[in-house]
Amino acid sequence: MNSRNYLEALLEWSKAMEEHAGEASIEEWEPDLRELQHNLQQTLLSEDTIAQEAVLQLRQDAERVAARAEQASRQNSVRWGQHRLPPLPYRFDALEPHISREIMELHYTKHHQSYVDGLNKAEEMLYVNRGNKTSSDYKHYLREQSFHGSGHFLHTIFWYNMSPNGGGEPSGQLAQQIRKDFGSFQRFKDMFSKAADSVEGVGWAILVWEPRSHHLAIQTIEKHQFFSLADTIPLLVLDMWEHAYYLQYKTEKKQYVENWWNVVNWANVTQRFQTAKQVNWAPF
Repeated sequence: MNSRNYLEALLEWSKAMEEHAGEASIEEWEPDLRELQHNLQQTLLSEDTIAQEAVLQLRQDAERVAARAEQASRQNSVRWGQHRLPPLPYRFDALEPHISREIMELHYTKHHQSYVDGLNKAEEMLYVNRGNKTSSDYKHYLREQSFHGSGHFLHTIFWYNMSPNGGGEPSGQLAQQIRKDFGSFQRFKDMFSKAADSVEGVGWAILVWEPRSHHLAIQTIEKHQFFSLADTIPLLVLDMWEHAYYLQYKTEKKQYVENWWNVVNWANVTQRFQTAKQVNWAPF
């Protein structure tokens, strides 16, 4: 992706942030957002070649807006049955050729939306409409909450775990922890890829932080919630449901996994790791 296309994608991302933000939270970071949008539009209107220094500055400005938006959103809880899609941090075609526009659009607008809708319905039945319910009613809606809620939360991590400027290897503390726990980045990558390939039809491959053990671990999940590892924090997730890759890769699941590494957003994974490490239980 060239500089102009990247800045166009940043502008689309800023509009999505504005569209999906709640009125209460956007007030705190709206001035920064407006300034970013103005600077992006002015730069894109120029017919001159866009300098890399300008691209870097705008990217840093966008990261600052995202950080302020996240900080503001943390101060507001989600009311029962009021979950919504998170803003996608790039355009649908931004991850091509590794993940096609068609897959991204269907995945985000249809599949993820269905999990949001299912979670909202389950929460409404459990916590809002508190009329007479049998044990069987609770059993049903608690299972719905588990399936759709896990689907919503995992997909939210998944979108931000990827970036058009992703790929490569992590650095800093995360890189050190990977070497400590897996021996090398390549060993970790091989293990994670094989774990992802082992998922049959519906599930996820996940890198987690174990606050109890004080180390990283790899786990696969069936559907969104079965065979998960309790009391851990997901850092990096890969959707291995067939709807995530089949339209583009057909039965070439290993190729999908291999290409996905080119869009991994290690900056986001590192941020999640640094936050997760603050949860530090006594080791047992």
